[in-house]
Amino acid sequence: MGLFNYRIALQSIWIKECVRFLRIWVQTLVPPAITMTLYFLIFGKLIGSRIGEMGGFSYMEFIVPGLIMMSVITNSYANVASSFYSTKFQKSIEELLVAPVPNYIIVLGYMGGGMTRGMLVGVIVTCISLLFVDIQIHNMAIIVATVILTSAVFALGGLINAVYANSFDDISIIPTFVLTPLTYLGGVFYSISMLPEVGQWVTQANPIVYMVNAFRYGFLGVSDVHLGLSFAVLFGLIAVLFATALLLIKKGTGLRH
Repeated sequence: MGLFNYRIALQSIWIKECVRFLRIWVQTLVPPAITMTLYFLIFGKLIGSRIGEMGGFSYMEFIVPGLIMMSVITNSYANVASSFYSTKFQKSIEELLVAPVPNYIIVLGYMGGGMTRGMLVGVIVTCISLLFVDIQIHNMAIIVATVILTSAVFALGGLINAVYANSFDDISIIPTFVLTPLTYLGGVFYSISMLPEVGQWVTQANPIVYMVNAFRYGFLGVSDVHLGLSFAVLFGLIAVLFATALLLIKKGTGLRH
């Protein structure tokens, strides 16, 4: 039986995940909007006016795509990590594991919920950015493709984090010590061409660099890395993380005691 035969199960998990974060929208949608507004004010208006141009664009124009992508990344990840771990903590994951539903449907359902929240927050942040700068669009297809693929990557990452987590504190370890540094060093606030040669070489090991630059290319038509390589990295990460999530659920890692 294929995906179509399990569409009701997939829809149920996906909708449940969406209802979950929409029910507490004050906690899930408002904080990132406020945070990004502060970024626009501080980095865009106050500091940006002193920096001047970067890559041939005003500093505000340059950082807007990166800030939108940062909000997509953090919210896609956080939604699945917290939701899936809560399901584990409440023991309701056992109901899914014994149900006649294949593991890939479970993964896709949670992944879809995380992607929905990430992209919704991305839309909200984009609307807020219009208050500060006139956004130009170079290629809408690349913008949409990049945001979908990036939200999928980090939704899967959040699920894997939740599988291994043994407490609610474990949910914050990866975002704090891995995700945040990688995001800030991923070219959100600067062009990697500004770095020394060694710095550029090291930065290319950061996958977020490829996501931010592909997204920026969609808006401004400029990128520090090859667009094809960016999408290759995105598809590769999705394949690896999806396979890993499936394997962990199949083995019952962190789920069966």
